Amino acid sequence: MQSSPKPDAIHLWFPNLFEFKGGIQVYLLDWLNALVRLPRSRPWVVFDKLDRAEPAVNPYTDHVAFWFSGRVPKPLQTLHFAWSLVREALRQRPRLIICGHLNFAPVALLISRLTGIPYWIVVYGVDAWSVRDRLKQAALHRAERVVSISGYTRDRLIAEQHLPAEVIPLLPVTFDASRFAIAPKPAHLIYRYGLHPDQPIILTVTRLSREDGYKGYDQILRALPQIRQQVPNVHYILVGKGDDRPRVERLIAELGLQDCVTLTGFVPDRELNNHYNLCDVFVMPSKGEGFGIVYLEALACGKPTIGGNQDGAIDALQHGELGVLVDPDDVQAIAQVTTQVLLKTCDHPLLYQPERLRQRVIEIFGFERFQATLADLLKGYL
Repeated sequence: MQSSPKPDAIHLWFPNLFEFKGGIQVYLLDWLNALVRLPRSRPWVVFDKLDRAEPAVNPYTDHVAFWFSGRVPKPLQTLHFAWSLVREALRQRPRLIICGHLNFAPVALLISRLTGIPYWIVVYGVDAWSVRDRLKQAALHRAERVVSISGYTRDRLIAEQHLPAEVIPLLPVTFDASRFAIAPKPAHLIYRYGLHPDQPIILTVTRLSREDGYKGYDQILRALPQIRQQVPNVHYILVGKGDDRPRVERLIAELGLQDCVTLTGFVPDRELNNHYNLCDVFVMPSKGEGFGIVYLEALACGKPTIGGNQDGAIDALQHGELGVLVDPDDVQAIAQVTTQVLLKTCDHPLLYQPERLRQRVIEIFGFERFQATLADLLKGYL
């Protein structure tokens, strides 16, 4: 049974939160975790398009009213969701609507034109890059704020949509630092993957999806022969599952890398900390990340980190302060930088100071900073 509506609320329109875990879902859950801890004068109402119901143990029950469209037959979900948004906005007249995805913004634009209710749009990465849909463009221009997870996405919106910088505040990704800590290489993982205790390990954590070819694991595989020339016993561990695995396996075979690459498949959250601590360098030379929470998790484990210089990794690695940025299309550069990090010849002393790396990433991206930034953004609505 859906929660009773609450008057004079702030509406949050989210694609989903509970039944699927991806970067957007984690980020929006961080919004909820921050919002329910704020001193507030207005109730929060979440409209969730894809989930069927709240989880059995729901820490938000006392603070948030939920409306779910996922229980509706799939062909009718979008219609039901849109109708719920319009009906409840007209009935409750919320002080503010926050669109958790640009896809929902045209509905917010309609409501705003009818009622004058202001709305914000949260943008991430590819969802907001190269937008051609005229309704979405119009919605971006009418939004009171377009909250971006990275400076990279903000800068693309300014350049492509000619939005003024002052309407695009940043609310970078955060992470749960308590789940990640510096630790020795786990002996059980060394045994599980048939490794040697002193073997140099390169790690990537990502989805193996045909749609996510921009993640850069292909480039690491192509760089491995060059890396092995100077680090012969290096081993690459690629954590993640997805429909791209058969193609990746074929590429590994074509390159003759079967003896130095491990595809782990799915790894549960409780084992991620151990996998980060297994590696000597975390590498993901992507070119389509809106941000990339995995960089923060690796840094919180004190690991040297390499990312691409053409996407949100620029923000995650603080323009090179926290790690090395490399051209994701340059296999030779990826091989060279990775080799230097493994041999400890990279001219970036912070990479080899694990405690300092952990401290800095928490200072910049920890939950307290995230909550303070969100509170400041919402100051006029609380």
